[in-house]
Amino acid sequence: MSPWTASLPARKTPHESAPEGSRSGLLRLRLATVAALCLSAGVAMAQEPKIDPWPGLVTDIFHGRAITPHEGVVALDAPKRAEDAAIVPMTISLVEPALRAATLVIDENPMPMAAAFSFGEGAGVQKIETRVRVNSYTNVHVVGRTADGALHSVVKFVKASGGCSAPAIKDQDEAASNLGKMKYREFASENPALHEAQIMIRHPNNSGLQMDPITRAYIPAHYVDKVEVRQGDALIFSMEGGISLSEDPSFRFVYKPNGAKTIRVEAHDNEGGVFKGEWPIGGAS
Repeated sequence: MSPWTASLPARKTPHESAPEGSRSGLLRLRLATVAALCLSAGVAMAQEPKIDPWPGLVTDIFHGRAITPHEGVVALDAPKRAEDAAIVPMTISLVEPALRAATLVIDENPMPMAAAFSFGEGAGVQKIETRVRVNSYTNVHVVGRTADGALHSVVKFVKASGGCSAPAIKDQDEAASNLGKMKYREFASENPALHEAQIMIRHPNNSGLQMDPITRAYIPAHYVDKVEVRQGDALIFSMEGGISLSEDPSFRFVYKPNGAKTIRVEAHDNEGGVFKGEWPIGGAS
């Protein structure tokens, strides 16, 4: 039997909240704005003096709140030079166990907020790995929010380019036939008090900047924008994301088990798709 679950497409329900200040509408607006600027400005835009986008992103995503550079709260592992700009691995480590949220921002991407994670109380999440697209040489920030609301950041510089417009690995027909199927894996943990698991979601996560090789038209943006992972009814983490997540989004994470027997996942995309999966803990294939 295939380890991939069947998808359950349905109409999307409105999101009740988002982990940090930026919302999907704002992000879509930013994507459309950047794409329009790129088309209209062309070469002339590339010759403009380089402007650091981070101060503006702090305003857009974090509403201008103070962010303190701090290595002892949250850590980011990212390659200095990516082998494939369309699937760049990112690992967020939560050094401070009381962190309530962590937001991954790829400064130079058309949709900079790659993923905003919120963690369930008592979930004990210590690490999350995912894969992203990187469009040009860029700083990558991760901003952690502690229980008192303070924001702390670390930054890495990543050399990669063209990830947002890179052709999809799978053709669109194959991607559509497997849309929303999920796979769950478990891994041996060095700490017996913790579990390590991975959720993989089949989805093209089209960026809107990729071109159909036959029609030469841009493929519309179609991407996973929200994921919730629970043990029993208790939230482990939720994620709000966008086009910066790679094709077939993947999340590998370390968490504290609460005795629940199952892992449940619900994912949404920007076209109203809802996809669900459930697996017994300790019974992953």
